Amino acid sequence: MKVIFSREFVKQFSKLPSNIKKKLDALLAELERNPFDSRLHVKHLKGELQSELSFRVTRDWRVIFRFERNVLIYVLRVKNRKDIYR
Repeated sequence: MKVIFSREFVKQFSKLPSNIKKKLDALLAELERNPFDSRLHVKHLKGELQSELSFRVTRDWRVIFRFERNVLIYVLRVKNRKDIYR
């Protein structure tokens, strides 16, 4: 699958601490290879976000993404877990 990043994600990524960026880079590569790898801790979201999924970067950081036409992964945003689901 091909991974595409939203402008919002790119902007948020640029502001992350360097250690989080490094870990996220590795996880994004894994997302492209196998979106349901157990190391990602992928979860289907509920409510208003039910068409999206999230994966864990660290205990405090999450990424929200969705599948597009079963061939693309569209990465929407990355934020602290206390803010990302709002």
